[in-house]
Amino acid sequence: MQFNITAAKRDDKGTGASRRLRRAGSVPGIIYGGAADPVQISLDHNDLFHALRKEAFHASVLNIDVAGSKETVVLRTTQWHPYKQQVLHIDFQRVDASKKMHIKVPLHFINADIAPGVKLEGGIVSHVLNEVDVECLPGNLPEFIEVDLKDLTIGHSLHASQLQLPAGVSLVQHGEGDPVVATVLQVRGSVADTEGDAAAPAA
Repeated sequence: MQFNITAAKRDDKGTGASRRLRRAGSVPGIIYGGAADPVQISLDHNDLFHALRKEAFHASVLNIDVAGSKETVVLRTTQWHPYKQQVLHIDFQRVDASKKMHIKVPLHFINADIAPGVKLEGGIVSHVLNEVDVECLPGNLPEFIEVDLKDLTIGHSLHASQLQLPAGVSLVQHGEGDPVVATVLQVRGSVADTEGDAAAPAA
């Protein structure tokens, strides 16, 4: 999915200037990174709010037009009001088509309903991770990574190393080990639980 954003360049800085922008229905922001200097911008709040509700917006290369100057960026940080549905500030980072970048990509889980641990044994799927950090060129950035749970049995887990990644995309490991992405938990009263209780006296 392609996103095109329009922004205005702003010269006024500081808390007071940002407060005035918000009262006028705009969101202060910044574009940074690359060889160019950071650029202070403002965006229409309603347009930005609706864009942020789309999952793909958070894991896509975005095209932003700042007073006729076009930039290619990714979303980095969004600051929200503590209790209002209001965006207070937003940060974008420039990307270079020839350089790899790190970014978090959401996971889409499929076939949980036909996983043996759910369908045959009555367990429930627990999503341990909902996104992963990947490294890739901007042109290879996926909107999401699909996680197929069709072979998962009760008490077993699917790990990050087992994810099927698109071409040109690799996982960024944080620390040691192979993190769990999803697991099937046993539920009290499930088939597996009942069988375990039945086997206990014989044991």
